Amino acid sequence: MIIDCHGHYTTAPPALEAWRKRQVANLATPALGPKVSELRISDDELRESIELNQLRLMKERGSDLTIFSPRASFMAHHIGDFNTSATWAAICNELCARVAELFPDNFIGAAMLPQSPGVDPASCIPELEKCVKQFGMVGINLNPDPSGGHWTSPPLFDKSWYPIYEKMVEYGIPAMIHVSTSCNDCFHTTGAHYLNADTTAFMQCLTSDLFKDFPDLKLLIPHGGGAVPYHWGRFRGLAQEMKKPLLSEHLLNNIFFDTCVYHQPGIDLLTKVIPVKNVLFASEMIGAVRGIDPETGHYYDDTKRYIEAANLTDAERYSIFEGNARAVFPRLDNILKGKGL
Repeated sequence: MIIDCHGHYTTAPPALEAWRKRQVANLATPALGPKVSELRISDDELRESIELNQLRLMKERGSDLTIFSPRASFMAHHIGDFNTSATWAAICNELCARVAELFPDNFIGAAMLPQSPGVDPASCIPELEKCVKQFGMVGINLNPDPSGGHWTSPPLFDKSWYPIYEKMVEYGIPAMIHVSTSCNDCFHTTGAHYLNADTTAFMQCLTSDLFKDFPDLKLLIPHGGGAVPYHWGRFRGLAQEMKKPLLSEHLLNNIFFDTCVYHQPGIDLLTKVIPVKNVLFASEMIGAVRGIDPETGHYYDDTKRYIEAANLTDAERYSIFEGNARAVFPRLDNILKGKGL
């Protein structure tokens, strides 16, 4: 199988965005709505939004299954209060669950959390538990910066995050470390904020002993790890100066990277520097970079081509395309085994 570990519902029917705009417009007057019951999206609308977009491209490009979560830029945890985020997260997660129910062979859900600046992360646990127990979701997205580019939350090694980690370990689910929209003009959302956050999250883990407290915790850092692979020598050197263990022991049993890197030299670097066991296939198709590369004539986010062209053995390609995802997402592995896959 070819498992894409990084998909977002970027093509949801227009009614979802219209509902959200009303919610944001009435933050100061919630009594004016909208009510959750006012959002009506039919199964036929969901099917059309998927069949004409993600599923069409999956068939064209040759991938089989996508781990599917709400649109990252729509999470916007900095908007409103916890109740705002809780309502919005529940709506978005349910839509992804419905997509997975309509297309069980092609999509499986991962949840966004109802994070809110200054609110205890433990407040997210009810939504996390609902998504795992009721919707059968296999992972979560965890935003290390709910403030939207101002970084007001404690680092990921702070004990305020521990209740989330405890639940992740209990349920056997990983977290993709994924920020949302930047409301700080200094940081372009997809070109800077996302990559900054990837790098920042890795460094927070490097400087801490988080994985001594949670040896079974698994974090997936997207977008190829931001600057991490390119500056691997810097991180190795910093860890050495801090008297930390070798990164292979200190971090690489717990941290993984995806292949949302949109050119061949980037993938070649990633798979040369980072052990193959730590690399999971992903495309984030119909995401931040949707165009065609004039140098190749193919879509930038058609990342399967880069893995096929990389200097890898067949066994290494299997690990990236399927094996590593099944190891990092054990609930997914169990579901696939239940289907005889």
